[in-house]
Amino acid sequence: MSAKSNGLLVPDEVVMNKIYHIRGMKVMIDRDLAELYEVQTSNLNKAVGRNLKRFPDEDFMFQLTDKEFRNLMFQNGTSSWGGTRKAPYVFTEQGVAMLSGILNSDRAIAVNIQIMRIFTRIRQLFMDNTEIRLEIEKIKNKLDNQDQNMEIVFRYLDELLEKKEQPNPPRKRIGYLPDEL
Repeated sequence: MSAKSNGLLVPDEVVMNKIYHIRGMKVMIDRDLAELYEVQTSNLNKAVGRNLKRFPDEDFMFQLTDKEFRNLMFQNGTSSWGGTRKAPYVFTEQGVAMLSGILNSDRAIAVNIQIMRIFTRIRQLFMDNTEIRLEIEKIKNKLDNQDQNMEIVFRYLDELLEKKEQPNPPRKRIGYLPDEL
């Protein structure tokens, strides 16, 4: 089923592949957003520049450092001489939401809604995975405790077997013996 017949302008997988994890946050690069919105990156950044009050801190938008930019180019296989010469801006989930107030085209609004839904789905998947990891950790702890308990049981069984194999020394009888009467 195509994205357009599904009511989406862009397949979800395409959008998901444009979400990166940088500085502990899920972000999207200005160039990728501009491509999805079908505007030029420079126009997107100009619109952001005119509305900087909407992006007050790094939890909305920030510019990559040179090292982060080089790492990103390396991961994407982008040549160092082609494309963007300066480090791009990246937008967090909140920053992408703010972009919807700046870009008023029908496509930008529709794509933005789709992006926000994908961010929500990713967050839900992460929460589900976290719950599963916690359950697995509980099971591992129980198994570790069972292993320790089984080790103790086997140690006691070994001690009992050793005692059974070693004959007990003859015991001195207590009381009257029938010979002595």
